[in-house]
Parts: sequence; C-alpha cells; structure tokens
Amino acid sequence: MHDGRDAMASSRPAGIEAAEWALRLELAACYRLFDYLGWTEGIFNHITVRVPHADSRTPHYLINPFGLHYSEVTASNLIKIDVNGKAIAPTQYPVNAAGFVIHSAIHAAREDAHCIMHVHTTAGCAVACKESGLRADNFYSVMLVGDVAYHDYMGVTTDLREQPLLVNSLGGSNHMILRNHGLLVTGEDIPSAYHRLWTLQRACEVQLASDTGRGPNRQVSAEVLVRVPATEKAMAAGGVSNSRRLFDAMVRRAGISYDALA
Repeated sequence: MHDGRDAMASSRPAGIEAAEWALRLELAACYRLFDYLGWTEGIFNHITVRVPHADSRTPHYLINPFGLHYSEVTASNLIKIDVNGKAIAPTQYPVNAAGFVIHSAIHAAREDAHCIMHVHTTAGCAVACKESGLRADNFYSVMLVGDVAYHDYMGVTTDLREQPLLVNSLGGSNHMILRNHGLLVTGEDIPSAYHRLWTLQRACEVQLASDTGRGPNRQVSAEVLVRVPATEKAMAAGGVSNSRRLFDAMVRRAGISYDALA
C-alpha cells in the first residue's frame, strides 16, 4: 500500500542517505502516533532510534527536538546525536541530553536495541508504583512472562552513574518497568518496539481495570504461563511481522500522512 514513503524518498534533503530518510519518516510518524494515542508527556520523554552508519564504532541516533510537542515532530527536525547526546550537525533546536541518559546507556549496551521508547502513561506509572508490579493474570501480561525487568527508582535520571545499573536491571529483557517512574521497551526496529509498548501498556490498563472489580483475580496456570510467550514468538515468525502490520495500520488509523512529515 502506498503511504507516501516512496514519493518522499525522491525528495529527501541533500546529505541524508535514503535509509536514514526512511527511518526519519517512520520515527516522525511514530511520534505523531504517540500523540494520537495520548502517550505524550508535554515536551518530555523520548523515542530514539539508531541510525544506519558506516562506522559502527561511532553510532548515531535520532531524537526529538527538545521543546517541541510530539505533534510537531517531522522527519527534518529530528536531531541526529552521538551516544553522549551531542548533535552531529547544527540545529535550531536544543537536545535534552539529560533525557537521553537512559536511552544512551541501553543503546550502547544492547546491539539489538535499535529503538528505545520511554513513556509516563498513567497506567504505566500506576503499575510502576505498585510493590507487586505487573501481574501475569491478564491476556496481555501473560504474553510478557519472562521478558519484563524492573529498575528501582533513584530520582530523576540525570546521573551518569546510574547508567550501568539501568543496563544491569534490563539485562536481556525487552520490557522494563521503571519503579515509581514509567515504562521502557526496546526493539530491533520501530514497529517491534511499538508493538511491545502497546502490549505492555494494555497489560497495565487491564490490570488497573481488573483491580477496580470485586473479588480476587483469577490466576493463570503455570502451564499456560510457560506456553503463551512461546506461542507468541512462533506466530510472529516469518514474512511480514505482526508488529509491522500493527504499526502501519495504526499510522493509517491516526490519519498520519508520510507526505506531510518531511
């Protein structure tokens, strides 16, 4: 289905490779989708993605301009930065280097973490404040069994000394609940990270809703808890991923046009 990305490729700005321009368009669309879903926090929080780069020893990343709402992000105004949060090229917008502390630590430690999403959704923050965290007792949370890490709250994350602790907390997981803080996911690309965050967010929303009802929650058997994550992985294997299908469908549903994101 034509969504505008093919047309935009021929008119990309000089000096930006085709692969990077396509990534910029997709990331800008993702920021707009977060706005559509209400997953924004004013001008704060970030979705970052690693840029294809000839020299893998000096990776670059794309991040939103600090001071712009997610609804204002475009492919052109996304800022390319290094692992320390420094802009690679001149830009009229500042970079929230402090906000990149979490992202830079994980990007640097995890080769597979091409995309990182961090949000402060109400449901995510609420579950993050619970001592028990996320329970494996609803349709969405059981999909995440064995792949949810936790990191204790250490204040506003601006201290570089917290970076190795964040990396250690995440380990090999793709989902992390930052205690008393919010949610974080990693992905090999933007659609996979989005799918993971969507699932984690739904798990938190359903848990909060179930807690308002009378009576105890029905538990899921240990046999099912082991089987469901493996079933999910098998369903996602081969061909066009469900993550890609979901992301593209939601971009269309939100009325986001790639032609308007340059």
